[in-house]
Amino acid sequence: MSQQRKADDTRQKSVALVLGSGGARGYAHIGVIEEIEARGYRVVAISGCSMGAVIGGVYAAGELAAYRDWVCQLDYVDVLKLVDVTWSPMGAMKADKVMDKLEDLIGETRIEDLTIPVTTVATDLIRQREVWFQKGSLLEAIRASIAVPGVITPVHRGEQVLVDGGLLNPLPIIPTVSAQADFVLAVNVTAHSPRPVTLEELLPPEEVAREQARETSRDARGVDFASWIDGVRGAARRLLDGFGNHDDAERGDKSEVEEALEGGRREWGRMDMVLASFDITQAALASYKVAGYLPDVLIEVPKTVCGAYEFHRAKALISLGRHLAVEALDRFERGGNPGGGGPSIPAEASGKKGQEDEEAS
Repeated sequence: MSQQRKADDTRQKSVALVLGSGGARGYAHIGVIEEIEARGYRVVAISGCSMGAVIGGVYAAGELAAYRDWVCQLDYVDVLKLVDVTWSPMGAMKADKVMDKLEDLIGETRIEDLTIPVTTVATDLIRQREVWFQKGSLLEAIRASIAVPGVITPVHRGEQVLVDGGLLNPLPIIPTVSAQADFVLAVNVTAHSPRPVTLEELLPPEEVAREQARETSRDARGVDFASWIDGVRGAARRLLDGFGNHDDAERGDKSEVEEALEGGRREWGRMDMVLASFDITQAALASYKVAGYLPDVLIEVPKTVCGAYEFHRAKALISLGRHLAVEALDRFERGGNPGGGGPSIPAEASGKKGQEDEEAS
């Protein structure tokens, strides 16, 4: 083996991370980062959107371990307690409780002071374009990036109305293109699959039994998360308005909250429709981003593995992220094809790269 080859093998390789949006599925980012660190790679740049902005920002601030400990302790009821429903027409919840926890972790950290360059992506509804946060308050950047339209209220900054970056760019690869890294690794947690894929199908065998036990315990509680939000918000609106609506007559005397808590509510609620529609759009957009800028390693988590707001499944999703990272990085280190790091689900990434419309913040 040549001296140059020995030097290449022994030096610590650097990686630029792209962490996509996808709600609770973004917990998989934590497992990916854990595997990257276990292999001795050095993260030199991070680009994140929505949940990817949360994980990337917390990691760059040095607080990922504390964040992991917190989310892994959240059960179904704990997640419900974090929901701060608002009657604002711009969103169903304010996310203040979640942001308070993040503030406890990262405080007044500024992006330009981080040891790892971080870019978080939001969308400006007024100018209809991406906004890149590369300086300023990390907390504000994260809050803007997670504001799912119609679900979490937007951030108003000057003339900008900022919402989830996944509306235009759920997998922001471009900010990492100029990074001086040995390779780019992207994690797409809204991947399309030709058939519905469950979380248990992709988990490592030793984790399947544990997740099934957790699911059994959750099912026994009989509360659906998205329907619960719909119910509380609907009840609050009727209380403020002082009267019911047409739906009340169809259901009799039971309130939406009562139906949600009984677990017998209709299969699709308003929140389900919003989130499912957003997932479909993000999956399509992410495939175009990959087609235009193929990363060296692509890890894909099918969007069907869990709902976007199943934040009580952190342990299993972190385990899934690490499991998929092991497979992808093993293949990459053996000299596998670029971008071939997903599960055995076709990436189906095709299409023409569109003209980007970005703004550095």
